[in-house]
Amino acid sequence: MNTEKALEVYRYHLEPGSIFTCAEAAMVSAVLGTCVAVCLHDRRLKIGGMNHFLYPKAKAFTRPDSQYATVSIPALIKQMQRQGSRLQDLEAQIFGGGESVSSIIGGNIGHKNVKIARKLLKKNGIKVISEDVGGLKGRRLIFHTGTHEALVMTTPRIRRGDYYPYRQRLNA
Repeated sequence: MNTEKALEVYRYHLEPGSIFTCAEAAMVSAVLGTCVAVCLHDRRLKIGGMNHFLYPKAKAFTRPDSQYATVSIPALIKQMQRQGSRLQDLEAQIFGGGESVSSIIGGNIGHKNVKIARKLLKKNGIKVISEDVGGLKGRRLIFHTGTHEALVMTTPRIRRGDYYPYRQRLNA
C-alpha cells in the first residue's frame, strides 16, 4: 500500500483549543500531552465530533474559551445536538491527560483535565465507553467520526515531527 496515499484521508488536525463536528464521516487527528481530547459519537446518526482542550477551567481573571474543558465540552455537545444528536444516543472516548515533570511539580494538569472531562460527560448523561489517559507519554490520536474508531500512538516526548503529516497537509 502507498503510505502517502493512505495518509491523504486524514483531513482535519485539531490544534489545542479547537472543536470539530461533521455530519459526514471524517478522520480527525490531534497530538496530546497534558491536553485532553473528547471524542463523541452518535450511535443513531453515525456522526461524531472531537475537541482538544488544554485546561480544566478558566481562572476568575481569564476570559473563558474553548481552551478550557468547561467551555469546550459543552460546546462540542451543543454542536452535536445542532446536527440532530440526542444526548441518549451519544457515547464518548477520552484521550490524553498525560503527566509532565512540570505538571507533577505544579499540580497534575493532565489528571485534572481527565477528571473534569469525566465529570462533565457524566453530568450530561453521556457514557464513556473507553479511554486512554494519564501516564508519562504523549499521544498521537486519529479518530474516525463515523465509526467511533480511534488509533492512539504513544511517544516518549512530543516533538515537532509528531505533528507531521497532519499540520503540513493542512497548510498545503
